[in-house]
Amino acid sequence: MGVQVTFSAPQFFQLFPQFQSSVSDLQLTNVILPLAEQYVRNDGGGPVESVQSQTNLLNLAVAHICQLFYGANGQTPSALVGRISDATQGSVSVSVDMPEVPGAAWYMQTPFGAALWQAMAPYRTARYLARVNPTTQGFVQYPLGAGGRGWR
Repeated sequence: MGVQVTFSAPQFFQLFPQFQSSVSDLQLTNVILPLAEQYVRNDGGGPVESVQSQTNLLNLAVAHICQLFYGANGQTPSALVGRISDATQGSVSVSVDMPEVPGAAWYMQTPFGAALWQAMAPYRTARYLARVNPTTQGFVQYPLGAGGRGWR
């Protein structure tokens, strides 16, 4: 069973001061945090068991969303989606692309999202839970197909 943490706006702004002039406390708690909690489950039922890890993941998700939607240091966020792959100066030309990491393109748009994606790697794996016979505390034997027997 996972842990649930209480988000702290003052602590977040201490860790990420570049968002202090771009995001209000109201936006942070009423808009950005609920969005971040859609990406980082924070109801105690997720896979993260460490309070510190859960706090770090949640703060990175909030920072990622702040950067995408509100920008940093009082500047408006970029309208470009993806990373800049090519730039020209004369007659101005900019090309962007999305990285080819399956499922990670949205996260790779900011350094915070990239760090969040990497930090969540252990939690993106499948977990096998063996079924145990409650009376014998051993594995349950099931028949397989045409008369064969096997373990599941």
